[in-house]
Amino acid sequence: MNVISIKDHNALIIAAFMARGYALDEAKEAADMAVAATWHGNNTHNALKALHLDELFGSAAGGCVPGAEVEVLPSRFSATEVWNANKKLGQAVAKRAFDRAIELAEIHGVGIVSVDNAFHYLWGAGYVIEAAKKGYIAYTNCTSTLAEVVPFLGKTPTLGTNPHSWGFPTVDSVGFPVCIDWATSTVAMGRVQQLKREGGTLPPLAAVDKDGNPTQDPNEVSALLPFGAHKGYGLSLINELTAAYIGGSLPLHRGRKVPSDDEKNTTSFFFQIIHPDALSGHDFAQGRSQSENIKQVLDNILTEGNEKAILPGYFEAEAAKRSEAAGGLLFSDLELEELNSIAKELGREPLTPTNTI
Repeated sequence: MNVISIKDHNALIIAAFMARGYALDEAKEAADMAVAATWHGNNTHNALKALHLDELFGSAAGGCVPGAEVEVLPSRFSATEVWNANKKLGQAVAKRAFDRAIELAEIHGVGIVSVDNAFHYLWGAGYVIEAAKKGYIAYTNCTSTLAEVVPFLGKTPTLGTNPHSWGFPTVDSVGFPVCIDWATSTVAMGRVQQLKREGGTLPPLAAVDKDGNPTQDPNEVSALLPFGAHKGYGLSLINELTAAYIGGSLPLHRGRKVPSDDEKNTTSFFFQIIHPDALSGHDFAQGRSQSENIKQVLDNILTEGNEKAILPGYFEAEAAKRSEAAGGLLFSDLELEELNSIAKELGREPLTPTNTI
């Protein structure tokens, strides 16, 4: 793996977004979230993914508007806000929405921000991990840019990969935030793109080809399947219904040019922050504190016989340790080659590894 400094990485990614018309603050927020993904070992939602999405569905296609301003809509509720993102870059919207939800949770115990007319925010875990490190329980879901997933017992893709991301403030208990982050498809489309780039096959029953037949060849994938059959389908449906309450578009129209100006094609976000004190019943066994009780519960789950079990978020935490030890972001040769293709297009010097590991 090639070690690239965060400074050099961000200079390139900021330049790439600004070349597409984004303001400096938006470009910085996009770069920061790409760093968060790479730092935690997520190479399916890094800067390459962000720029690829923008190229296909974003600024070039009208799905994302550089420099757009978020509009906070009138509401009679004190603990919640509804935003019209006006197709602003998703990373910028998501970061600000979670910051606002934290402010609301400090007042009301819970804070919710829902967002209409949005654009892909990349990696949900990156936001909830940061909120959990600050001491909050954080949750987000969103509808994906495209309908790429076939519903249970169906043949036509009418659902997004529709991820759910939870973060829990467990640093004091286990050393890292427990983070449960998953697409509701068996694999994310980013994983398909990674396998196309670097080789490999998909697991069984993860995708179908253009004829609706199961395939493990990433080059033949036409649509994805929900994980756990009806269970993943149900979780994906949660996102679609939440978005529908917000004002979300019909799944088949998202990310595509629509035949009528009366139909929307944007995504929707949902962000929730809970202050742990708002949940406490103050009746913990053996006189434990809330924090001590959380540690005891987790220790009890990983009891004798479960030594090989892991908590969600462990791999991300270990990847962060590797990045810190390396002193930068880790990229494969093929990833670095693609990043340097972007640098060449911009007339910039290529990224040079500070080290290899």
